[in-house]
Amino acid sequence: MADKEFGLNDIVQMKKPHPCGENRWKVIRMGMDIRIKCMGCNHSVMIPRRDFTKKLKKIVEKAPE
Repeated sequence: MADKEFGLNDIVQMKKPHPCGENRWKVIRMGMDIRIKCMGCNHSVMIPRRDFTKKLKKIVEKAPE
């Protein structure tokens, strides 16, 4: 789990791509639920943190501090 340390405004890759074809997402809200926004079509989805950590494949780009 140490390799899955994500933060606000990070770009992440999920295991399954979005129907628009893009598989990169931006983390735009954190809490008990995580809101992510598709980098292709700007659709946003809110997922419980537990499901998000299961579906997360890797962190593509860390947000600048």
